[in-house]
Amino acid sequence: MRNTIKTRSGRVLELPTPDEDAAINRGIAADPDTYEVSDEDFKKMKRLGTRGRPRLESPKVLLSVRYDADVVEAFKATGDGWQTRMNDALRDWLKEHQHA
Repeated sequence: MRNTIKTRSGRVLELPTPDEDAAINRGIAADPDTYEVSDEDFKKMKRLGTRGRPRLESPKVLLSVRYDADVVEAFKATGDGWQTRMNDALRDWLKEHQHA
């Protein structure tokens, strides 16, 4: 029976046999475009840039809200970016309906 591991999501993965693992390592060693980084070189490496997107000056707020299905479908029908267009429409409405 093959050696397997179960992931947190429940998937079962088959691990390579020792012979398969050795064949994989021989293939890696024979590839002229690959090399092993020494521990010393690895320590010198820096992560380029920052992780993820830069922080926004005014970040979005995660909110759960309910709209009529026909309104959502009308925005979705306009394609990708429909949520941004919905946000822009609400912003336009606010400009015209500011309360004193």
